Parts: sequence; structure tokens; C-alpha cells
Amino acid sequence: MSLLILTEPYTFQIYSAVAQLPTAWDSIAVSNIFLSKAYMGIAEKSAPTNMQSHFIGVFKGSDLVGIALSQFINLSELNSFGERDARLKTTIRNFVFKNISSKVLVIGNNMLTGQNGYCFSDQITTADGITILMKAAIALKKILSAKGFKTHLTIFKDFSEQEIKKTKLTRFKTFYKFSTQPNMVFNITADLNTFDDYIDCLNKKYRDQYKRARKKADTISKRKLSLEEIVTYNSRIHELYLNVAKNAPFNTFYLPENHFETFKESLKDKFLFYGYFIEDELIGFNTLIKNGNDIDTYFLGYDDHYQREKMLYLNMLYDMIAYSINKGYKKIIFARTALEIKSSVGAQPLEMYGLMKHSNYFVNLLVSKTFRYFEPKIEWQQRNPFKS
Repeated sequence: MSLLILTEPYTFQIYSAVAQLPTAWDSIAVSNIFLSKAYMGIAEKSAPTNMQSHFIGVFKGSDLVGIALSQFINLSELNSFGERDARLKTTIRNFVFKNISSKVLVIGNNMLTGQNGYCFSDQITTADGITILMKAAIALKKILSAKGFKTHLTIFKDFSEQEIKKTKLTRFKTFYKFSTQPNMVFNITADLNTFDDYIDCLNKKYRDQYKRARKKADTISKRKLSLEEIVTYNSRIHELYLNVAKNAPFNTFYLPENHFETFKESLKDKFLFYGYFIEDELIGFNTLIKNGNDIDTYFLGYDDHYQREKMLYLNMLYDMIAYSINKGYKKIIFARTALEIKSSVGAQPLEMYGLMKHSNYFVNLLVSKTFRYFEPKIEWQQRNPFKS
């Protein structure tokens, strides 16, 4: 643990273990399950092997007024950052990340999309809270340095345009503001009370798409898996997860094999794991997390052969929408990737921003010029499946 006194009346404390967190922690995290002690326990017990988590408490006097998560990611421990791009580009990117930018400190949660990294009470403004987290990042870099890890990149993520304004961006004048893929969000409007209402709202083209997808999947059975079943299928689940993960545009981590088991143990009925089967063969899975009035989609996996033949991914999206509408949720966070197909079921893009700074002054000057080479803006066509 490290304690640093700041300009009155605030202090912050850095914790390396969930057992150290103050008793009031969950009272601040009440509106976001991803900042709860239960979730922090997952971050501690079942994190990717190249990731270390720290937890930040912000105090006003003796009162806890803010909480945050930080993750230190060692990219040099990864064998692959993703296998999508051409070989030359992949080789250059791998060299840069392993040798120049491999040690990354994230203030936020690199495993999720959206602002799941911090929360403040009404006793502190967001701008003041972010200023303290900037000081905490400096303290974390010293802690990591003492362990032999020099931080190359410091990243604050994910901010919406409105949240960026609240941070008073002048405080980040040496940081590069970047955006990759938007967060795809499905808003469940007041007229959607059942999944049948959703189908009725689709125009003919996308209603036909729905019917075609369901017909393709008529030999697939779907069921919610218990903790015991997740343990039983653990090896196959990990295989299906890696099949999808390794084809992602860019990876900074890979989940350990016990990750979903730990998730279910910790979050219980707030974590839903659905398996897709043909006869007794598990061919795919998806996961959902109940987060207040929102449903967050989490990691999924599938067999490529069945994905193409059975339109499996599209059917999973419909299933997620059906569950969320029928259970009365207000929003589905579909996260990044697969933007066009998510928009084809009604998700809307929400632009997200990060703030990045390299520890080397001269390299930092080049960040804005080279960032787009390594992760260019995704070109995609937004769809509108609803009747006009």
C-alpha cells in the first residue's frame, strides 16, 4: 500500500489486494458492478497473466469519496497481438510494442468498453477526481519501477465526449487524445416491452434477415450453464474463446482458462453464461453481465465452421436482445468490434476516447503521427434495421 498526501482536503491510497479495500468501497461502487469488490476480486484472482491490478481510494478527510481501478499490462509477454493484419504490418507492430511501448499503465479497465474505471461521490467533482488519479498514476509508476517495471505508456480510458469535457482537457495537454472503434449501444425504448415488439419494429429487409438467421440455427440448442457445467466444459470454452480472440484486430491480453469459472463463482446470478450446442457438442457461447439497468455483453467464442453455416454470431445478438427486452433492461452495451453487424440489429455507435502519454518525450511527440498506422480508423457502414 502507498499513501500520498495531496493538496487539502484530498488524499489517495493505492491498494494491491482486495482484502485491503476500505469497508465503504461498495457504497461508492453501488451503481457499477465493474467497480464492486466482487468484480475487483475477479481482477485479482483471474486476470490475464500479463496484467497486474491496483485499486485506488480517494479520501476527503477520513471519508472515501472516489474509487478507481488501474491495470499494468506487460505486452512483451504476449506471443501474438492479433493475426488480422498483413504480415509486414504485424511484424513492425510487434517490434514496436515489444521494444518501445510494451509496459502500459491503464487508469481504467482495459478488459471492458465504457467508463468502468472510476467513480466519485458528490463530495468531489469529476475534474478534481481525475486530477487526483493523475497523481495516483505517477505514484503507481514509482511502485512499478521499484519492482523492475518501467512504464512506457500511461493511458486513461474510456471517455465519452461529455466525460472528456468534465475532465477539463487542459490538464492532459501532454497527452494524445485518441479514438479507435466506438462502443455499440442498444437503447431499449419504452415501446419495446417484448421481443415480439422488436421484431415488429424491423423493416422488411431486416425482418427477413432475422427469419433467415433463425432458420439456419434450427438444429442448435441453447441453454444457460451452471458453474459446474462451466467447469466441465472449461477446456472447450477456452478453445472457442481463443478462436475468436486471435482473430481480433488487436489484443493486449488473453484470458486465462479459469476466467469464466471465477466470474460465475464471484458474480453468481449476475453473470450469465449461455452455451450453444449441436447434439452434445459445444459449438459456441456468449456471456452477459447484469449491471443495474444495463446488460453488458462480455466475451464470447464459437467454432468458425458453425459460425458461417449457422449464422451463429447473429443469432447470439438476437438472443441477447431478446433476453434484455423481456427482462426489462434499458440498455445493452455491445462494446467494440463487429460494428456493422451490431448496427444491423439496432445498436448505435457511441464514440469513446482515450488519453495516452509516452514516458519518452521524443517518442511522445511521434505518438499522434504513428498511432493510425498501427490501428487505422475502421471503415464501416452503419445500418438502420427499423421502420422509418
